[in-house]
Amino acid sequence: MNIQDYIRDISDFPKPGILFKDITPLLANHKALVSCADQLVGLCPDGVKIDKVIGIEARGFIIGSMIAERLQAGFIPVRKKGKLPYDVKSKSYGLEYGEDTLEIHIDAIKAGEHVLIHDDVLATGGTAKAVCDLVKELGGVVVQCNFIMELEFLNGKDKLDVPRSALLKY
Repeated sequence: MNIQDYIRDISDFPKPGILFKDITPLLANHKALVSCADQLVGLCPDGVKIDKVIGIEARGFIIGSMIAERLQAGFIPVRKKGKLPYDVKSKSYGLEYGEDTLEIHIDAIKAGEHVLIHDDVLATGGTAKAVCDLVKELGGVVVQCNFIMELEFLNGKDKLDVPRSALLKY
């Protein structure tokens, strides 16, 4: 199934001049959603046991948990500051328009565990890099970052020192 058929372009969102790639039509279609999750699992490296899958707030939670189920791995939500109830490790990172902070529970990853990081889009790479840093600081091994889509013109890949994969490239 061509999941690109279920990605909608929204002009001037969230601000003028931005062409937003909206995945809500993909999420609303059962067959497209299942196909997307299956295709993302297919991007995972062969022969590597994934212990945990991280989904990045908020869209990364949806398909990330589906990937974890298929890989028989645990699922870890990485959230924005102040949203997790237990002790956390935090990482701030720069955005085009400021700074943000992501958090993970301090006991989410054990030393040496193999981790797959999932999000809907790789844009400038700041979010994915921050999550990779959190995993490494907790002693985990980032096996790969995978995305539904990569916006290649923003060069987010340049911030990542781990393998990455995306179903769609723009």
